[in-house]
Amino acid sequence: MDRQTAFLEFERAEATNRPVRERIRDFGEFHELQPVEVLREQAARCMDCGVSFCHAGMSVDGLSIGCPLSNLIPEMNDLIYRGLFDEAYERLRRTNPFPEFTGRVCPALCEGSCTLGEHEPPVTIKDLEHFLDRHAQATGLVRPCVPLTRTGHRVAVIGSGPAGLACAYHLNQLGEGVTVFERADRPGGLLMYGVPTMKLDKGVIERRVEVMKEEGIRFELNAEVGGNIPLQRLLDEFDALVLCGGAGVARPLDVPGGSLGGVVYAIDYLTNATRVLIDKGHKGDEVLDAKGKDVVIVGGGDTGTDCLATAIRQRARSVVQFQHNARPPEARTPSNPWPLWPRVLRTDYGQLEAIEVFGRDPRVFGTSVKEVVGDADGRVVAARTARYTMAYEGARRIRTEVEGSEKLIPADLVLIAMGFSGPERTLVDALGLKTDARGAIATGEGSYHSSLNSVFAAGDAHRGQSLVVWALVEGCQAAKECHAFLNR
Repeated sequence: MDRQTAFLEFERAEATNRPVRERIRDFGEFHELQPVEVLREQAARCMDCGVSFCHAGMSVDGLSIGCPLSNLIPEMNDLIYRGLFDEAYERLRRTNPFPEFTGRVCPALCEGSCTLGEHEPPVTIKDLEHFLDRHAQATGLVRPCVPLTRTGHRVAVIGSGPAGLACAYHLNQLGEGVTVFERADRPGGLLMYGVPTMKLDKGVIERRVEVMKEEGIRFELNAEVGGNIPLQRLLDEFDALVLCGGAGVARPLDVPGGSLGGVVYAIDYLTNATRVLIDKGHKGDEVLDAKGKDVVIVGGGDTGTDCLATAIRQRARSVVQFQHNARPPEARTPSNPWPLWPRVLRTDYGQLEAIEVFGRDPRVFGTSVKEVVGDADGRVVAARTARYTMAYEGARRIRTEVEGSEKLIPADLVLIAMGFSGPERTLVDALGLKTDARGAIATGEGSYHSSLNSVFAAGDAHRGQSLVVWALVEGCQAAKECHAFLNR
């Protein structure tokens, strides 16, 4: 870095989001950027470490170290500081096919491994990436790149979530003919219907898909392979298949009353809310509106937070979020040292909104729903909860209910945000693919090649439930392996 002492001169300055009372009145994106000069100062805080962990792209004991995409972050930061924004964007695009997605929804694994972050607040890498995307869009840097030559092969990518889009992009750039099959009415997978519009405006996805179409990629929508699209058609017409359908099997709330009316999977609730917005109404199933309702959310991850923020915008009467894990520590513990991803308490945008609207943090830690109570019509009216302590006997985890901790919480809508257990079985079984102990599509170590000769898998269908950035990595790597297989 030209300004080598900037990390001593400038404090971390994060993006200022839209005021809570303003943003909860709509579903518009809440991200705002700092002025350009402030962003350049933030980029200058990068220490240009001799060994930069921010882009290590490693995983140790299930925790990430640095950016899985191995973005060249110190180089990007230096170019931003020097005002060379075009060059900084091109440097970022060398490793990241879709900065517009990661700059909005990635949890910034890079910042968790920033060397400055060992003792001071880390560099605002995610905000800088978001800025570069906004700059690129405004100045016309995002434009089609049509391959000069074609191999003559045809590849079908099944699923248009982040893994499918990344895979299709790289296969196309390598000269393969690519058709993406998406069973929904719009491309994007969970980016379209699983991530709320206030985090990721759907126009951002549509804009990227239009560029991909101009680059030569075909999209078939409302196309369920194994349903209205015969699997045999793909096997006959394409030289290879890449399965990027995600891990669509949601974990159920397996307690008495778990199937009552008003108990809804989080992904169904979020999909419904997005459809109402972008279709300007809803003509399908029941509209899952939280207006005037007492809402209970079971699950403390990103999806639970998105449900919380959505319910607030729908004018829920109350919202409480139960998380079975204990409250995380405020700072790193000795067992969670830098540069591992810090397992610490984070208060995300949805919790901040709830604190301002309802006057309290909606999260209740170390607590689980043990029963859902219904009325005579089979509709939920309450959730019975209890607190639990956790102990270990070797590797075995033992949960014990705290005596006298049981409570009855009013509930008109219970949202299950407990994650996903694996891919749907339709295609897996039809192709006779091997699966691993988690139910994910099995491949060789370090490979994306399934047990069937011309079939590959990437993203959550292969990795298990994970982050958008890991789905992008898997899509890119599966594309390279598929291309090598076809051109061997």
